[in-house]
Amino acid sequence: MACRSRVLAARLVRGLRAHSARCQSSNPGTVQTHGSVKAPERAPSRPPSRCYTSHAKKTGVNSLSFRTHTCGELRAAHIGEKVTLCGWVQYRRHDLFIILRDFGGLTQILIPQQESMIDVKGALKEISVESVIKVTGTVQQRPSGQENQNMPTGQIEVLAESIEILNACRMLPFEIKDFVKYRYLDLRSAQMQRNLRLRSELVMKMREYLCNVHGFVDVETPTLFKRTPGGAKEFIVPSREPGRFYSLPQSPQQFKQLLMVAGIDRYFQVARCYRDEGSKPDRQPEFTQVDIEMSFVNQSSILALVEGLLKHSWPKEKGSIEVPFKKMTYEEAMRDYGVDKPDTRFNMKKLFTGKDLDALKTKAMTLFNQEVTTFQIRADGSVKSPLKNMLCASTTEDLINKTQAKAGDLVLIAAGSLQTVRPLLGSLRLHCADLLESHGVSLRDPSVFQFLWVVDFPLFLPKEERPDELEAAHHPFTAPHPEDAALLYTEPERVRGQHYDLVLNGNEIAGGSIRIHRATEQLYVLKNVLREDPSLLTHLLEALNSGAPPHGGIALGLDRLVSIIVGASSIRDVIAFPKSFRGHDLMGQAPDFVSEEELDSYHISVKWPTEKTTGTDRGYTASSALSSLTAALCVSPSRADWRRCEEASSGEVTERCTRATSARLY
Repeated sequence: MACRSRVLAARLVRGLRAHSARCQSSNPGTVQTHGSVKAPERAPSRPPSRCYTSHAKKTGVNSLSFRTHTCGELRAAHIGEKVTLCGWVQYRRHDLFIILRDFGGLTQILIPQQESMIDVKGALKEISVESVIKVTGTVQQRPSGQENQNMPTGQIEVLAESIEILNACRMLPFEIKDFVKYRYLDLRSAQMQRNLRLRSELVMKMREYLCNVHGFVDVETPTLFKRTPGGAKEFIVPSREPGRFYSLPQSPQQFKQLLMVAGIDRYFQVARCYRDEGSKPDRQPEFTQVDIEMSFVNQSSILALVEGLLKHSWPKEKGSIEVPFKKMTYEEAMRDYGVDKPDTRFNMKKLFTGKDLDALKTKAMTLFNQEVTTFQIRADGSVKSPLKNMLCASTTEDLINKTQAKAGDLVLIAAGSLQTVRPLLGSLRLHCADLLESHGVSLRDPSVFQFLWVVDFPLFLPKEERPDELEAAHHPFTAPHPEDAALLYTEPERVRGQHYDLVLNGNEIAGGSIRIHRATEQLYVLKNVLREDPSLLTHLLEALNSGAPPHGGIALGLDRLVSIIVGASSIRDVIAFPKSFRGHDLMGQAPDFVSEEELDSYHISVKWPTEKTTGTDRGYTASSALSSLTAALCVSPSRADWRRCEEASSGEVTERCTRATSARLY
């Protein structure tokens, strides 16, 4: 019996070796192999099994694949090799060649012109753009003078010998230059492919560094939790218990502190976080951060860890980064730059035109209701300023010395409280950079990466709406600076916190702090300083009272970090499926309506609007209504009418977005 089994196995192996490679489309369509065309047959009730010869490597991006190479890796060294490529048809030109694209890049496929290859030629001539095909052919040198130096594969082309149409593409609703409803098409672009792959490599190296080099433990924390006092507005999720709601966490802050109490010692995770706030180019309602917490550490330990983490994971093609990073106190940043996240890549040494100066003054008045005076040092050292006749010579000289102004420099002067004047001048500094760059002056080189630590933030700040009350500058769990610990109980507004931010090119990419690890101190901050209800954090206070070690941590904004590395104008360009400015998913049409029957199980009823609102509120959906139990859209006494208003608004947006071909409307 065993002998017979071995004979059958040997026959099977010989049969497989002798079996010619043939690919068959899973959808009815043209199948062409080795230059011969097979007419499409009626699809059988059960699709036949596929059988392919394996040219793929055992590891790497071509392992376990139909292809032998990606469309971006063929070079002159491959001339004469027979290869198989899979990808999308980028475009077809003059019935002579097509450009095939995949995540790796582009390759020119030469359409054969011989009479014997008429079937292959016919199939390639008729293929529609964005169709998915598999091509087998021979790599050859491009004719002299036809090389493309701007294309990595521009020295070669592949002469097609066989083609399989894996899936023909219908007529697309627009060229793949937009990024609106059809995100899955935009993701085919070379830039998006590079961005997502760089992000993946960055995260992989971060995991490697944290786990293998420093012994961190990757722990997942819950997504459904409860409201956290202070901070940004949170999304709420209904439960089946009347009046009870979950909240989606802004960050795993409480959980990572609890893990330190539990003795995990070193925790991290690539965490999804949620904030129900207005959308900006660098904000999303859901985002990702690399969350880190350590026990028995101080501030310098956390800073050193992050510097090593970034140095280890930094993409090689972006050059190396030098550590340690520069450090600046919050007071120094506000004094010298007017912002707590200064862009230190540039200084201003160019002269503005009179029109530019008028624009700066207008901006100051519009945004801050504040007047700005100019003080210009001419080439000969004389001063031009409306204040010239009001200042004596010694005061003028003192002003020049303090600002270190030189010939050709322009000084902007504003008077008022520090809380008003510093942000004003900081904003004007950035606006000046915009003006100079609009005149062709290069100030902020995107290929230069300037890291900066900002430390010693105030622990508390006055509330904007009630200046006599305090709120946490970072979050309520930040420990006071050791030198200011006594002031916490007498003058809390003067206390500095052990809070630190990492700034890259004027963008905050990470923030963290050493935490309060004593329950009595945490209770005092919540109850006496912030006037928050401590019962919301009973679980944390009990944990801190159960032997909590000194601990601290940091969270790196992964989306923002990657967007700066790749030079993207928005974090949406480094997220596979981002939300729109209004927090909508235009592809899946989310948020969507929920039936009244489904709402009943959550004991929720929606209060439908009865007054017409402005056009900016059109499309405001039931998801927001679940949060506030109130919504505003248009005059709609019934649910059906409100849905029609919503669909009309959505249709208008979609139509407007689809018509655009060059600008991204997110």
